[in-house]
Amino acid sequence: MDKGVEEPLDLIRLSLDERVTVKMRGNRVLSGQLHAYDQHLNMVLSDVVETITTSEIDEESYEEIIKTTERKMPMLYVRGDGVILVAPPMR
Repeated sequence: MDKGVEEPLDLIRLSLDERVTVKMRGNRVLSGQLHAYDQHLNMVLSDVVETITTSEIDEESYEEIIKTTERKMPMLYVRGDGVILVAPPMR
């Protein structure tokens, strides 16, 4: 059996125990080590850094203000219905 990429989830299988980037709904981006996943893209990540980007309009100047906040978590279960994109590590 060939261990290459034949189906989309094969790319995720090859990324097990490596750091992946997961783009989520709501302008959230997760970066962490992938431990497990299933066909629904539910995932278990460790050493996670979550980046949340929000934008506001300044009431005085009417300029867009973009704010980025980060938080770190030792372990996270990601529900697959919020996943937009999974990026494997750069190879």
